[in-house]
Amino acid sequence: MNVRRLLSWIPGWLLLSGCSSHPPLPTVDSVDLERFMGDWYVLAHIPASVEREAFNGVESYRLGDDGRTVETTYTFRKGGFDGAVEVLQPTGYVENTATNATWGMQFFWPFWSEYLISYLADDYTATIIARTARDYVWIMARSPEIDAERFDALVAEVGRQGYDVSKLRRVPQRWPDPGFPVVRQR
Repeated sequence: MNVRRLLSWIPGWLLLSGCSSHPPLPTVDSVDLERFMGDWYVLAHIPASVEREAFNGVESYRLGDDGRTVETTYTFRKGGFDGAVEVLQPTGYVENTATNATWGMQFFWPFWSEYLISYLADDYTATIIARTARDYVWIMARSPEIDAERFDALVAEVGRQGYDVSKLRRVPQRWPDPGFPVVRQR
């Protein structure tokens, strides 16, 4: 295929990439960013490829000086509790400052990923991070374990949001983990 013909397809690809076969995903009404910052244990997810074998997954947030940038660190062990420690450090940006519930997450320039806070417990002890495409989702809590009833309620909420919950993977958590980087407690 010649270059001119290939370039002629780009506008169509861009147009279609903006289309979604899924209805919009509502976010929570409001997020207090200061309260949301800190460590979240990833309890279950429909994972991105890099985290398919995550154990002891912890997502940590720190609000930047501008009040809009979120320095993010996702740390986990790959493949088991004795696996190598992996660290991802994307940058989050609060896109909707009226609610603070819609972010963009950038793992490498110039690509962004949608990051929606679709559920947040009133006491900020559990959250669900989702995407309109319903391809990835993360159930997170402030502690590495929650009771079964609460976990099941979070899974049910993921289902109500239009996800296939059979794709959820429970992220094994076992603490303390002596070789793991320090987890900051709130």
